[in-house]
Amino acid sequence: QVQLVESGGGSVQAGGSLRLSCAASGDTFSNKCMGWFRQAPGKEREGVAGTYGYGGSTFYADSVKGRFTISQDNANNMVYLQMNNLKPEDTAMYYCAAGPRFACRTVPTGTGDGMDYWGKGTLVTISS
Repeated sequence: QVQLVESGGGSVQAGGSLRLSCAASGDTFSNKCMGWFRQAPGKEREGVAGTYGYGGSTFYADSVKGRFTISQDNANNMVYLQMNNLKPEDTAMYYCAAGPRFACRTVPTGTGDGMDYWGKGTLVTISS
């Protein structure tokens, strides 16, 4: 049974940093797309970043390019999202997801419909 468990969320001031972690189990994830999505209150879920191929291929939403970095530790089945220079508009529940590799290219502009597995999320709150 596939499980994805997020951690690392919290409350920080604008300009600060957070590192989200996703612990994956129940399958081989090195050949899957691993992605981060977020959903703010009253808004549609949106893609943030995706990666596959041992982190060799990465995809980012325009809103986070240059500020967020996705990485993958296949030895430990972990996926990370390093978030720097955080802004109030980054406030959202952040979800880790896994899916087929071809789904990664649509992560930055999609809502994650192509992903197969989801975690329960971790809350990120950025104050101005």
